[in-house]
Order: sequence, then C-alpha cells, then structure tokens
Amino acid sequence: MTKKTHIRPADIRGYSRLAIDATLGLTRLVENMHHNITRNPGPLGKHSQEPTKGITGMVYRTIQGTTRLVGSGIDALLGQLIPLLDKEPATSSSTREALLAALNGVLGDHLAASGNPLAIPMHLRRDGHPLSLATHDLAANIPKPTGKILVLVHGLCMNDLQWRRNGHDHGEALAKAGGFTPVYLHYNTGQHVSSSGHAFADTLEALLQAWPVPVEQLTIIGHSMGGLVTRSAFHYGQLADHAWLRHLRQIAFLGTPHLGAPLERGGNWIDVILEVSPYTAALARLGKIRSAGITDLRHGSILDEDWLHGDRFAHGRKRKPVPLPEGVQCYAAGVAIAKAPGNRSEPLLGDGLVPLASALGQDAEMNRSLHFPESHQWVGYGLHHMDLLDDTGVCEQLKKWLC
Repeated sequence: MTKKTHIRPADIRGYSRLAIDATLGLTRLVENMHHNITRNPGPLGKHSQEPTKGITGMVYRTIQGTTRLVGSGIDALLGQLIPLLDKEPATSSSTREALLAALNGVLGDHLAASGNPLAIPMHLRRDGHPLSLATHDLAANIPKPTGKILVLVHGLCMNDLQWRRNGHDHGEALAKAGGFTPVYLHYNTGQHVSSSGHAFADTLEALLQAWPVPVEQLTIIGHSMGGLVTRSAFHYGQLADHAWLRHLRQIAFLGTPHLGAPLERGGNWIDVILEVSPYTAALARLGKIRSAGITDLRHGSILDEDWLHGDRFAHGRKRKPVPLPEGVQCYAAGVAIAKAPGNRSEPLLGDGLVPLASALGQDAEMNRSLHFPESHQWVGYGLHHMDLLDDTGVCEQLKKWLC
C-alpha cells in the first residue's frame, strides 16, 4: 500500500518561498506606513506610496536585500536536497490536500505567478489520483467506463476529495442511479474564474477525444465557484468551437453565486474605508492579498474582460452579464439557513455564503437574471452551503434532474 503523507519535501521549498515573499511584502507595508506617518499629512490627507529616503530608506533596502539573499540561498539549498529526499512515492493525505486547497484559494494566483510548487495545476482526478488524458491510460485507470461522463467541479478553497462528505459522494450516487462515470476536476481556485474556465474547456476537449468508449453524453455538476468555472468554460469552448459542447446535455449548479457573494463585496468596502486615510491606506494591502478568484466572486465574474483592464479591487466594477448555455438543460439548487420560506434571515444570510437569489440567478434587472425554469429550481431550508454536498434532498433532486 502506498503510504500517505501530510507534507512532501517539495512542499518545504514552497512554504519557504512563501515565507520570504511574506517578509518582503510586510517590510514594504511597514515602510509605506512609516513614510506616511513621518509626512504628517493629516487624517484625510493624500496618501503617498513613495519609498522612504535617507538613512531610514537605507535600513529598509538593507532588510529587503538581506531577505532576498537569504531566501535565494535557502531555495538553492532545498533545490539540491529535495531530489535526494523525494525517493519514495507517497499519496497525499486528505489533511495535506485540504491545506493546499485552502492556501490556493486565498493566494493561488500569487503561487502560480511566482512558480511556487504549492500551486495546484489543473487535473481531472479519481480517488485523488490525476488522470492521464490518453485513451489507453483512461481505459486502464477507470474500471468499466460508460458513455455517460459526469464531471464534478468543486468550489473555492476546496478540492475534489471533498465531494465525499459524511460518507456520501454525489458522483458515486449518480453512477449507481444513472450509469454515469464520474471524474473530478482539481484546480487552483485562487486564479481568475475565467483563467480556470479557459483551462477547463481545453481539459474537457482532451478528455472527450481520449475517452475509451463512444461518448453518449456529458453532464457537469458545479458546487459554488465550480458553477462559475463551468459557465466560463462553456463560453470559451464556444469561442474555440470545441467538440465537447456537442455532447454536453446537462449542468447542475449547487449554491453557485451567479450574481455574486456579499462577503467579498463587504471585503471590498473595507478596502475603500482603509484607503480613506493615509495612516491606514497601507493596511488595505493586507486585504488585497486575497486572490483573483475571491475578487471574482464579488459579482460572479466569468469573463476575461471583467478584470483584464483596470484594478480588480476598484470599488464599483461590474461584470458583463452572460446568459445560461443555450441548448443545455441547466438546473439550480440553493439552500438557506432559515428554517422556512419567508423568514427574515433568508434574503440576508442565504446559506451562510451565497444568497438564495444569487444561487437561483434571480435579479431585479432582467438582463442580469439567468431565467432558470421553475421546474429546474430547487430550494432547501435549514441547510448551510456545505450541506449541498451530502444532503439527501439535494441528492434525490439531482437524480430526478439528471438520471
């Protein structure tokens, strides 16, 4: 049996790089606050981002230079040691998988841009093992594949193993009830939703071309952010004229923030408030370490043009509305903490993360609404966001819709 490990030698190098990056970032933040305090601009004066000068500036430059030098030395040493240590194959433990998923959700865009080995590459997996998208490998690694492919796409700060909750897995349940063959997407949720959408579209194209038996249909279930990534993949698959779109029959969205999530909008307001005063403006940088994937949740952005031009943290930025995929049966399931419909907490709290109206794509502006048919909507009460993964009512509704 392959042993499981909570940490791999390569992880040490990744955490070391992250620690150096954090030290450099914190030094720049403190320097900026120092500079603005010594300027004494007044509580509502103009904020300056210029570096300190003179002896003070030399001290900060020395700290940063020393940090980079030490970091480079540690990285070079670990680069030589890791090949000697990483001899035995090891399966990643669920603890390590969950930690990496959370880290990628918060800092994944930085990890990917800096080439940090902790960054999660996109893969389709089964039982936590990446699938090689070659026909003979798929045939060898998937017992008795059917022509009905089910792809499950996880949400922010999560991973594919977390589709199993309290002993239940929607993929396995639908495999038994409807003859599906489930595969699970594993991806870096800290990157822009549209970046993941591009990659997911290409991955699906490769999967269907290599599938070892004739494909009858493709069905996708997206939980939370996973639903946004799926809609983005459909959009970019259309632009690329991908063949997998011709097999796509159904998409089920579980708690997807189609119209955005209030927690990220709240975080954006905190940024605005901190930037009002030059004495606190530097602290806004701490809030802005949150990933591109998180800021995309503010309004449910799924396109490159929603973030490509301008500051993704700028208050008041909007997204371009994108309708549901044409020719595909789309379903939306949402839940609320409230015990019954009409409860005052229902519109405010939703499922704890996503308002019910957002999960159902309902907006006062008709051009922003997604217009799910009433028969394609399901609402559960007395449930939280994560309960969508194992609630029996959700599972039974998925069977009715998809099987």
